[in-house]
Amino acid sequence: MDPIRVLIVDDEAELVTALEERLNLRGFEASGVTTGAEALALLGDEPFDVVLLDLKMPGLGGLEVIRRIKEERPGLQVILLTGWGSEEDAKKGQALGAYDYLMKPVKISELVRVLLSACDRQEEGE
Repeated sequence: MDPIRVLIVDDEAELVTALEERLNLRGFEASGVTTGAEALALLGDEPFDVVLLDLKMPGLGGLEVIRRIKEERPGLQVILLTGWGSEEDAKKGQALGAYDYLMKPVKISELVRVLLSACDRQEEGE
């Protein structure tokens, strides 16, 4: 079975690196970028199974990025991750098609559980 390909999008470069390392150690194939524009460009070039997307980023924010992802690849699962979120942001993200919404700091065990669940959902064609 091929590893699950995860795209991490967060403006905190240290967090991106840490999540890449932790997920790769657990058998995922994780890549990261620090801007929404980079994420959209990479998604146009490479296949990913799930996107872990920061909600609050300078420039192209998470809600706009998820909107564009869902226009191009509606079946791609997106998990929102934020340290500054609100219930209103969570509802907006879910209305745009987010699979889940996690608060920073997130335990790696919880993140892995949600990533696996999102990929199961994608395989079922939901």
